[in-house]
Amino acid sequence: MADRARIYRKPKSAMQSGTANTHVWELEFVSSNPPRPDPLMGWIGEADTQSQVAIQFETKDEAVGYAEKHGIEYAVELPHERAFRPKAYADNFKYGRLDNWTH
Repeated sequence: MADRARIYRKPKSAMQSGTANTHVWELEFVSSNPPRPDPLMGWIGEADTQSQVAIQFETKDEAVGYAEKHGIEYAVELPHERAFRPKAYADNFKYGRLDNWTH
Protein backbone atom coordinates (compact mmCIF):
# COMPACT_ATOMS: atom_id res chain seq x y z
CA MET A 1 0.00 0.00 0.00
CA ALA A 2 1.43 3.35 -1.03
CA ASP A 3 1.52 6.19 1.47
CA ARG A 4 -0.56 9.22 0.62
CA ALA A 5 0.07 12.73 1.88
CA ARG A 6 -1.06 16.27 1.36
CA ILE A 7 1.30 19.23 1.22
CA TYR A 8 -0.13 22.55 2.30
CA ARG A 9 0.62 25.79 4.09
CA LYS A 10 -1.30 26.21 7.35
CA PRO A 11 -3.74 29.12 7.40
CA LYS A 12 -3.82 31.53 10.30
CA SER A 13 -6.22 30.62 13.06
CA ALA A 14 -9.34 32.66 13.71
CA MET A 15 -7.86 33.76 17.02
CA GLN A 16 -4.85 35.54 15.54
CA SER A 17 -4.61 38.75 13.56
CA GLY A 18 -1.00 38.35 12.42
CA THR A 19 0.64 35.84 10.12
CA ALA A 20 2.86 34.03 12.65
CA ASN A 21 3.34 30.29 12.00
CA THR A 22 1.74 30.51 8.54
CA HIS A 23 4.90 30.54 6.42
CA VAL A 24 5.91 26.89 6.77
CA TRP A 25 4.73 24.09 4.51
CA GLU A 26 3.47 20.89 6.07
CA LEU A 27 3.43 17.34 4.75
CA GLU A 28 0.61 15.48 6.48
CA PHE A 29 -0.16 11.83 5.91
CA VAL A 30 -3.74 10.98 4.96
CA SER A 31 -5.35 7.91 6.48
CA SER A 32 -7.14 5.51 4.17
CA ASN A 33 -9.15 3.98 7.04
CA PRO A 34 -12.03 5.89 8.59
CA PRO A 35 -11.84 6.51 12.35
CA ARG A 36 -13.79 4.03 14.44
CA PRO A 37 -15.00 4.01 18.05
CA ASP A 38 -13.08 1.99 20.60
CA PRO A 39 -15.30 -0.91 21.79
CA LEU A 40 -14.38 -0.48 25.45
CA MET A 41 -14.29 3.28 26.01
CA GLY A 42 -16.20 4.57 22.99
CA TRP A 43 -13.48 7.06 22.04
CA ILE A 44 -12.88 7.70 18.36
CA GLY A 45 -9.49 6.46 17.23
CA GLU A 46 -7.48 4.93 14.43
CA ALA A 47 -5.13 2.00 14.19
CA ASP A 48 -3.01 3.94 11.69
CA THR A 49 -0.59 6.10 13.71
CA GLN A 50 0.99 7.53 10.57
CA SER A 51 -1.98 9.88 10.15
CA GLN A 52 -0.74 11.70 13.27
CA VAL A 53 2.57 12.57 11.59
CA ALA A 54 3.06 16.07 10.16
CA ILE A 55 6.48 17.17 8.89
CA GLN A 56 7.26 20.86 8.44
CA PHE A 57 9.40 22.35 5.65
CA GLU A 58 10.56 25.86 4.82
CA THR A 59 9.47 25.70 1.16
CA LYS A 60 7.01 23.78 -0.97
CA ASP A 61 9.86 22.40 -3.10
CA GLU A 62 11.51 20.83 -0.03
CA ALA A 63 8.26 19.09 0.89
CA VAL A 64 7.71 17.84 -2.67
CA GLY A 65 11.33 16.66 -2.86
CA TYR A 66 10.94 14.73 0.40
CA ALA A 67 7.76 13.05 -0.84
CA GLU A 68 9.31 12.07 -4.16
CA LYS A 69 12.52 10.82 -2.52
CA HIS A 70 10.56 8.53 -0.18
CA GLY A 71 8.02 7.38 -2.80
CA ILE A 72 5.05 9.07 -1.15
CA GLU A 73 2.03 9.86 -3.29
CA TYR A 74 1.16 13.51 -2.62
CA ALA A 75 -1.24 16.32 -3.49
CA VAL A 76 -0.24 19.98 -3.18
CA GLU A 77 -2.84 22.44 -1.90
CA LEU A 78 -1.93 26.01 -2.79
CA PRO A 79 -2.75 28.62 -0.14
CA HIS A 80 -5.35 31.32 -0.59
CA GLU A 81 -3.50 34.63 -0.65
CA ARG A 82 -5.43 37.33 1.13
CA ALA A 83 -5.41 40.87 -0.19
CA PHE A 84 -4.15 43.33 2.38
CA ARG A 85 -5.37 46.90 2.01
CA PRO A 86 -3.69 49.30 4.42
CA LYS A 87 -6.08 51.71 6.14
CA ALA A 88 -5.56 54.87 8.11
CA TYR A 89 -7.44 55.87 11.24
CA ALA A 90 -8.18 59.24 9.62
CA ASP A 91 -10.31 57.48 6.98
CA ASN A 92 -13.01 57.04 9.66
CA PHE A 93 -13.60 60.80 9.62
CA LYS A 94 -13.21 61.42 5.88
CA TYR A 95 -15.72 63.80 4.29
CA GLY A 96 -16.66 61.50 1.38
CA ARG A 97 -17.20 58.46 3.62
CA LEU A 98 -20.06 56.24 2.40
CA ASP A 99 -21.12 54.76 5.75
CA ASN A 100 -22.56 56.70 8.66
CA TRP A 101 -20.18 57.37 11.52
CA THR A 102 -21.49 56.44 14.93
CA HIS A 103 -19.98 56.11 18.36
